[in-house]
Amino acid sequence: MQTQGLGASDLAVTRIAYGCMPLGGAWDQSALSEANRQEALKIVRLALDQGINFYDHADIYCRGKSEETFATLWQERPGLREQIILQSKCGIRFADDPQPGFPHRFDFSYDHIVNSVEGSLKRLNTDYLDVLLLHRPDPLVEPEEVARAFDDLHAAGKVRWFGVSNHTAAQLDLLRQFVRQPIVANQIAFNVIHTHTLNEGIVFNQDNPLLSRNEGTIEYCRKHNITLQAWGALAWGKLTGRTVENPSPSLEKTSALVAKMAQEKGVSGEAILVAWILRHPAKIQAIIGTTNIQRIQASCQADGLALTREEWFQLFNAGRGEPLP
Repeated sequence: MQTQGLGASDLAVTRIAYGCMPLGGAWDQSALSEANRQEALKIVRLALDQGINFYDHADIYCRGKSEETFATLWQERPGLREQIILQSKCGIRFADDPQPGFPHRFDFSYDHIVNSVEGSLKRLNTDYLDVLLLHRPDPLVEPEEVARAFDDLHAAGKVRWFGVSNHTAAQLDLLRQFVRQPIVANQIAFNVIHTHTLNEGIVFNQDNPLLSRNEGTIEYCRKHNITLQAWGALAWGKLTGRTVENPSPSLEKTSALVAKMAQEKGVSGEAILVAWILRHPAKIQAIIGTTNIQRIQASCQADGLALTREEWFQLFNAGRGEPLP
């Protein structure tokens, strides 16, 4: 599988990454079952066999069980840790954690960042993360605290590179004024039917623009060599067979177009969706999080598929649901 650089880092990452969120089974305090563990291992083995070298985690995924499950790989594949790239995220806190009555919240405090990394390292059974992302923007962020946490984690060899998730250009700009390590990635929701980060530049100065504000995030990341990562790359299955109650006309049209292109090119619908992301000149990394073996294989067909400008715009127009200006 083709690789590319990740921002200003020295990492060569596959253009398609695997999102490990569902590997831990249930999102509760129940113990990880052996059946869940074996199913997760089968999925990750397939992703490895497809050539994917980048695996995306978060401390909250299935309440830590996704990271715990993944670590089982080290037992059956000695030396694998040095051959793959592990990314995890922190900053989202559940309600009632650690005390009953505490709200769901975001937390970029020094203590939470450092403690979260320590927890991820323990669950993943590794000495270091290749990349740590701040998960969702914390409105109470103190950039100086983030900078101190990054400095200490980097100096201790526990995190090699740093990034963010779901951040706007303005939020990135503020953080970059304080941290010494380069921000190498920004993970955002992005797919054919979720194009908000593209629309601002399209609908500017129109009478009835789509309501979306991203402050030029894509352009900012391109300018400052920050790799965009697309979560939800497969549009949550809505265009490739998942049952959707009362689908909109635009969703039906887009689904039909994806199926038509797939048939004409002899590939899967998933491959079309991923290829659409990879076609963007920002070199966006597509993160697929399906647990369906066939869909993982289907998605990886995109690595050798190039869409034309016209094909890309056909899908963009359909997914937007309204004509371009």
